[in-house]
Amino acid sequence: MSMKTLTFCLSLCVLALVASRCHKGPYAATNKSYNKQVKAYARELRRNPGGQTMATATSWVGTTNFNMRKPNLVVIHHTAQNSCDQTLKTFTLPRTQVSAHYVICQDGIVHHMLNDYLRAWHGGVGRWGSITDVNSASIGIEVDNDGFKPFTEPQLASLMTLLDTLKHRYGIPTANFIGHADIAPTRKNDPNVNFPWKRFAEKGFGLWWSDTTGVQVPASFDDIDALKVIGYDVRDSVATIQAFRRKFLQLEGSKTLSDGDRKVLYTLYKQALR
Repeated sequence: MSMKTLTFCLSLCVLALVASRCHKGPYAATNKSYNKQVKAYARELRRNPGGQTMATATSWVGTTNFNMRKPNLVVIHHTAQNSCDQTLKTFTLPRTQVSAHYVICQDGIVHHMLNDYLRAWHGGVGRWGSITDVNSASIGIEVDNDGFKPFTEPQLASLMTLLDTLKHRYGIPTANFIGHADIAPTRKNDPNVNFPWKRFAEKGFGLWWSDTTGVQVPASFDDIDALKVIGYDVRDSVATIQAFRRKFLQLEGSKTLSDGDRKVLYTLYKQALR
């Protein structure tokens, strides 16, 4: 086994042990399950460090040039549940088959539930640009909110700090801070219409638009193509337009783009092309 593989295995084991020992409380049992799963992955790496699928050579030749996978997207959700505790319970029940890397409670407390390098089950079926397996490329952040209420200042402050950390740690591009509805417009509407995307974009987390006074949309401009360039899945154009308007106009309802909406879209389209 290479030194890097051994180090990775040991790191996973240490991560599991630290998580299980530091958080006894009501989640002692599920922390133990987390510990067992991470150690099982470490055992698999020790058993088959190359993860070989096909090799016709008689001996293993391991490259020296590799590292751990890095997330390249951050997907923000609202929990659509009644409390932070309810969400934590949901994410620790195997039968639910859902999880996230982080949960941010209304009082601003942040629960880090899964190592950033591991794959959470938060995105479901969806896509962003050419990425069709969003879970494998992303970090999922759930913000405690029933889907209708405004978000609290403590949780928004914690989210801002978290996004800043993730952006600098993994080099995540500004345009790759998105919402669940962006990747799954036919199924999801989170984070809800109250989420202050403009405020976050001003700090470098997501695209936004400026004053559109004087913007001239070319006659040849294709709305659906522009939405696709930004990253949206446009197979259901109506759902995509609704997701776009909810996020960038903070409006619900309309299935079409007004002239003013198209100016906003054109501005964002030009940003995405840079």
